[in-house]
Amino acid sequence: MPSSYRALCNDFYVNSKLNVRMELPTNREPVLELFERTRRSYPAMNAFRRYKDELALESAPNANPHRWVAIRQASVRAGVVNPTNADDMYSIHRDTMETSPYFLSISPLDIEYIELLYGFDLNASGNHDAIAANALLAGSPMAALIDAADINILDCQPNLGMKLIDDEGLEVHFEIKTRSRGKKPHEPNPDPISVYLTLRRFDPVTDLSNLTTQLDDLIQRGQNLVDEYALPNLLMPLREEIASSSF
Repeated sequence: MPSSYRALCNDFYVNSKLNVRMELPTNREPVLELFERTRRSYPAMNAFRRYKDELALESAPNANPHRWVAIRQASVRAGVVNPTNADDMYSIHRDTMETSPYFLSISPLDIEYIELLYGFDLNASGNHDAIAANALLAGSPMAALIDAADINILDCQPNLGMKLIDDEGLEVHFEIKTRSRGKKPHEPNPDPISVYLTLRRFDPVTDLSNLTTQLDDLIQRGQNLVDEYALPNLLMPLREEIASSSF
């Protein structure tokens, strides 16, 4: 499955987030102990970096796959880029959900939500917004707005959020992220168009051991939503438009 996703885009990645209500500790001991624990499980993750708003442990950028874990003021995040198999896709997320609460003194009452994001990057030159509009709005009532020859589309980044009828604690967001702002219509664009599927669960956590169970539920639902909706209705139309685009 990861290899099939990777074949459809230039980069594929899965990110997770554990969001809390109170500030997390950033002093040396708990952070270093968590990162040392992570490095023992993933030896390639040996770069400790300090950014403006976070502390991160990462593998080398060219590692296959590239993994990272980051601590911000109110969240612990993890990610993997271009995984090669199902274990690569999810192991860092399960491990982070399982271990970070104990090293960072997170209690069940402190947890606001957990999140899982699937991201697909498609390299595309020219006007990303015009590509997105033609790929996703053609044949819809809004198509009449973009059919005129004397316009230059400035912004087309559809974002659809919803709650599932059978699961009130779960939010699902489908989003297209374009990167054409500040660029001329026919200027080469080195940045990708991104397709995001984000699942966010707000159900109360009564026991820390339930976090991995909730994550596994997001994984199951997420893969179904990717395969049934995100790929055929967002990613594939964008791929086809990029291939045929003259923008």
